[in-house]
Amino acid sequence: MLSEQFNVRFYETDALKHVSNTVIAGWFEAAREPIFRFFNADLDLDNWPLILASYKIDFLRQLFLGSPVEIRSGICRIGGSSFDVYQEVWQNGEKCVSGITTMVHFDYHQQKSAPIPDEVRSRMVDIQVEL
Repeated sequence: MLSEQFNVRFYETDALKHVSNTVIAGWFEAAREPIFRFFNADLDLDNWPLILASYKIDFLRQLFLGSPVEIRSGICRIGGSSFDVYQEVWQNGEKCVSGITTMVHFDYHQQKSAPIPDEVRSRMVDIQVEL
């Protein structure tokens, strides 16, 4: 799995003194950047080849200000034109959040999904995880 570290910022907390649930989707997106680069090395938005089709997040434990978090990301399904990214948030040695995001390789000019290129597929296999 890929791993990214984040420090919890004060504005990401809520009135209950823990990380707001709205923050997690943003952390997950930021941690998917290395996977985005498989498709578009320079993250060139004029040639962006992906769309987010869906995501599901499960909250297992509270997250708090004061301790860094680790986001772990891996590919759990590779289809013809779509794939699923499995992600976890860890803090203080405990898994606090997990989620799955479905992404689609998309041709914006033709307005339809496109097959995942073989060279990208082989890189995805390198970070594939079994659920």
